[in-house]
Amino acid sequence: MWEKERGCHGQSCLAGPVADLPPMHGTRTGVPRRQSSHITRRAALGLFALPFAGIRPAAAMKRPPRIVCLDDGLAETLLMLGVRPVAIADRKVWEDWVVEPALPPEVADVGTLLEPNLEFLQQLKPDLILSTPYLDGIKPLLGRVAPVTTIGIYRENGQPYRNAVEATRKLARLVGREAEGEALIEATEASLARVERELAPFAARPLYVVSFMDPRNVRVYGRMSLFQDVFDRIGIPNPWTAETNYWGFSTVGIDGLATVDEARLAYLEPLPAGAGGRLTESPVWNAMPFVRNRSIMRLPPVLMFGALPAASRFARLLAEAMTAHG
Repeated sequence: MWEKERGCHGQSCLAGPVADLPPMHGTRTGVPRRQSSHITRRAALGLFALPFAGIRPAAAMKRPPRIVCLDDGLAETLLMLGVRPVAIADRKVWEDWVVEPALPPEVADVGTLLEPNLEFLQQLKPDLILSTPYLDGIKPLLGRVAPVTTIGIYRENGQPYRNAVEATRKLARLVGREAEGEALIEATEASLARVERELAPFAARPLYVVSFMDPRNVRVYGRMSLFQDVFDRIGIPNPWTAETNYWGFSTVGIDGLATVDEARLAYLEPLPAGAGGRLTESPVWNAMPFVRNRSIMRLPPVLMFGALPAASRFARLLAEAMTAHG
């Protein structure tokens, strides 16, 4: 599965080497299921189990445009604004990697990100297709179906959190939910401030955050990543200060994480098949300082190339793991 996953999630892969693409989105093909367009108000507005109670429900408002959203970070933002996209690309990825907010079953699947089912797209009759710079290569094809709006969160400026704030405002204007957009931004800032206070007693020791590629190699997140921007806001030092790629991570062998003896390690699920058992048998793994010190934490999946909802989810899950670990 890991070799087949696709990535970049919100930016042009032409800006970086193919070998460094993030592990996201499978290459499934075939005609996606068509599903009912009905969704209850409760389902549409109760999508995200995060502390965003201050966001005003957006019912009984002017009908938003029918949007096909080809980026999960933009899609999670739409849902938090109270707008359900009619379709996304490869919803299995959402279930495995995004998790929150829950994706309503009525949202259709248009196939893989780079090869969406254009015939099915036409049948959906969207008013708008939301895309990213990563998909500029197929933008002319998408434009034959509906107008295309491109919004990039992961860009060369390497400030995904700030870009996500800008993207939230753009999306809010696009769907007529400006008040909900500002409420989402304020709620995200408030949630990060709460996590910063909660983690103050644990903030002295640095923390690696990684995704396992296989039992010997990881992607470690640093500068230009959403996780680094969250670290900066909640006061957690990141021991990974080496150069990262366009998407904010470096791919290294496990032994590359032995640079800071007192550092802890948090790894993101899901693990590649069989990695857990092989890790425990690895002499290299068992020699790592964070293994010897029992300073390892497991984090449920987080959309590492997401927007404000992913930033809040990451901070919340990290706070839960760190306080439980002590």
